[in-house]
Amino acid sequence: MVRLPGRPATRPPRPSGDPRASQAPRTEGSSQNGSRPGVLRSAVTGRSVAGQVFVLQVVIVLLLIVSAVVAQVLQVRHDSDLEAQNRSLAVAESFANAPGTAAALRTPNPTTVLQPRAEEVRKATGVDFVVVMNTDGIRYTHPKPDRIGKKFVGTIGPALAGGTVIEHVNGTIGPLVQVVVPVKDSAGQVVGLVSAGITTAHVGGAADQTLPLLLGAAAAALTLATAGTALVSRRLLRQTHGLGPYEMTRMYEHHDAVLHAVREGVLIVSGDGLLLLANDEAHRLLDLPEDAEQQSVLELGLDDETAALLASGRVATDEVHLVKDRLLAINQRPTDLRGGPAGSVTTLRDSTELRALSGRAEVARERLNMLYDAGVGIGTSLDVTRTAEELAGLAVPRFADFATVDLFDAVLQGEEPKPGTALCRAACAGVRQDSPLYPVGERIRFVPTSPQARSLTTGQSVLVPQLRDAPGWRAQDLERTDQVLAYGIHSLITVPLRAGSLVLGVANFWRAEKPQPFDAEELALADELVARAAVSIDNARRYTREHSMAVTLQRSLLPRTLPQQGALEIAYRYLPAQSGVGGDWFDVLPLSGARVALVVGDVVGHGLHAAATMGRLRTAVHNFSALDLPPDELLGLLDELVGRIDQDETAADGSAAITGATCLYAVYDPVARRCTLARAGHPPPALVHPDGRVEFPEVPAGPPLGLGGLPFETAELELAEDSRLVLYTDGLVEDRERDIDTGLEVLRDALSGTPGASPEETCRAVVGRLPARPNDDVALIVARTRVLGADRVAEWQVPSEPAAVSQVRSTVTGQLADWGLEELAFTTELILSELVTNAIRYGRGPIVVRLLRDRTLICEVSDRSTTSPHLRYAASTDEGGRGLFLVAQLAERWGTRYIPNGKIIWAEQPLP
Repeated sequence: MVRLPGRPATRPPRPSGDPRASQAPRTEGSSQNGSRPGVLRSAVTGRSVAGQVFVLQVVIVLLLIVSAVVAQVLQVRHDSDLEAQNRSLAVAESFANAPGTAAALRTPNPTTVLQPRAEEVRKATGVDFVVVMNTDGIRYTHPKPDRIGKKFVGTIGPALAGGTVIEHVNGTIGPLVQVVVPVKDSAGQVVGLVSAGITTAHVGGAADQTLPLLLGAAAAALTLATAGTALVSRRLLRQTHGLGPYEMTRMYEHHDAVLHAVREGVLIVSGDGLLLLANDEAHRLLDLPEDAEQQSVLELGLDDETAALLASGRVATDEVHLVKDRLLAINQRPTDLRGGPAGSVTTLRDSTELRALSGRAEVARERLNMLYDAGVGIGTSLDVTRTAEELAGLAVPRFADFATVDLFDAVLQGEEPKPGTALCRAACAGVRQDSPLYPVGERIRFVPTSPQARSLTTGQSVLVPQLRDAPGWRAQDLERTDQVLAYGIHSLITVPLRAGSLVLGVANFWRAEKPQPFDAEELALADELVARAAVSIDNARRYTREHSMAVTLQRSLLPRTLPQQGALEIAYRYLPAQSGVGGDWFDVLPLSGARVALVVGDVVGHGLHAAATMGRLRTAVHNFSALDLPPDELLGLLDELVGRIDQDETAADGSAAITGATCLYAVYDPVARRCTLARAGHPPPALVHPDGRVEFPEVPAGPPLGLGGLPFETAELELAEDSRLVLYTDGLVEDRERDIDTGLEVLRDALSGTPGASPEETCRAVVGRLPARPNDDVALIVARTRVLGADRVAEWQVPSEPAAVSQVRSTVTGQLADWGLEELAFTTELILSELVTNAIRYGRGPIVVRLLRDRTLICEVSDRSTTSPHLRYAASTDEGGRGLFLVAQLAERWGTRYIPNGKIIWAEQPLP
């Protein structure tokens, strides 16, 4: 078995439930990282490897210090003896050879001469004594005079022979070194002896003074060494977790066992590419030889890519390599990232089976993601075709290479599907655009043997693994199916789009790029995907139906054609909102006296409720306008109507469903060229003068309809001929991105750029500034004014007397002759006779008769009375009461219009 070189640096963690976890050596107060004082205590005890290392290093340091002190002491002693010897010898020889020493010895009293000199030399040289003696050893000098004349204590024999005597003795002053040298005369004869000596204590004093310093330095060195050893031991203790030698050995054995038992290959490669270690799993996975260690990884028979990776030492994370028949996931990290030796550690994991499992897991995850995306990505709009396109777009290319959606025609129209009818291809998506499948918009009738027909009939999905072997599918269209097969499409899944009991159509998924056919798992996924899409398509179908109903209702409530009248040249536009049905409306209402009423309104909100309310208000305006009411009074009646609508439509919980509406009502008189306007919360009209100048007239802004309690005011404008009056709803000048002031300026610019343009051209210019599908409904009316000239108007004042009737007849006959309307003379005479007679009999003067030649001949009789005649059947015994009946029979229309100072009774006759 290959052993991991070196000792392990860390201890493998133990699970919390392992009873041995509590047996790890710990000292009281210690922590795992050894940062507390207890670490040192644990180290000193010596139970752990760190403790033993600490004790051993401290002992070694102590031995080194003791050895150094002993050596220093011995050296000091040796140096002291040598210095004492050298100094004594130098002093003795110097004194013996000094001039006069030999001569003084021959004098009768040598002491007198030599004693002072000897003391002087002794004091000058620091020796303890300088003794001069004769050849018999009798002292002539001595530091203590009482010893002069006594015999010298020491060896003098060698000195008498001419030599030098050096000896260590214990004198009365302590251990000393004394030297005896001869004193020779000029003939070389020994005439005396000189001895000098010094105690070693006096010589070694300086050396003894260095000993405390040496000991202090030793103590400091011991302290530093102990501290350094403690730090090293603490680090070692932290790294070994307080393990003892036995536990370290056991841990090493465990590591070694785990290294070779783990089902993951481990390689250690040196910096120069040599394989240092390979565990058993690495040998098996890479099929390494038994002697692979200490060989270059490039020479182990591995493939070039794997060998290059191992030799490079670069960082690798889950790199997959094909080694023989195995897929190996390789992780590699360098060992020198934190100052370690150069090289790398590589782990190998056999991912052949794992890759297959992960592949299946990835497929499952992708399918879940696709279903999630289907939930949030299909049905983003309430449009059937758009929803079908979202289904096809989601499936390609994540699930299929091509996807088509076929829906019944009735579904596209918002109706319930009718089985047995043709289907329409509503959506098609693919990885390429040149597929031979039926294109979008194609009407298809599937033959009974086709998978689509079977799916529609049974309501079940159909899987066709191989289209080439499916004669039922090929029977649909032999030429096209051959093109499909030649194109490479080979597999099909057909799923019915079911919403409850309704089958809305089929979704088809085609495979071409991937060689494997669809399988049962993919069939289940297709079922789930289409089931979610079918709900969205059915919701869009229902919305389409309701929207179509609302649009139909709205269109039916709006004017389809404009009534004929001669006072205004009119063009209009109605643009529905981008989504939903709004409550905007407009109307052109011919009034009596050649006048025309223009109305534009807007009901708050969208949907059927707004459209229905708009229809009710439009009908009410028609009825109120027939009464020839002034604009402010008409808006007052509309306000009351809206208030009643709110009361009638109180919600079930008791809260009123406030309708709310705005309206602008204008009446133009082509004879007087005057326009009377009133508005209820509506934007003001725009007026384009004949010279192209644009203004927004000041029309009092009344409250919106339905609030009640406040009157409405009117404004009166005098319009020149060929002026253009522009009425519109707020959708033209206001939306989410701009306020009404900005919108009015845009409208002003659009109108200013069309001087002299016709109403139709003006509409195109204004609508051209709008988006194709505005956020709100837009109603626009452009009316260019015409004037009924004086040559087409005749007016007379009639006296309040019966004789004036005949005069009126003759005058009217003459006027009709001037206009070329002689054919209407008889009926006109009868009508005016009755109307003037009634005015004379029942009204108050002055009485005025006016004839207007417009599209019709209009007869008007006005007086100051406010009583209105009523049509009724006269009894057989009544002498009168048949005049109005006659007028009603002769005239196309007739009626009464009230004015501020009376009334006008009018009658219209068609021109011949």
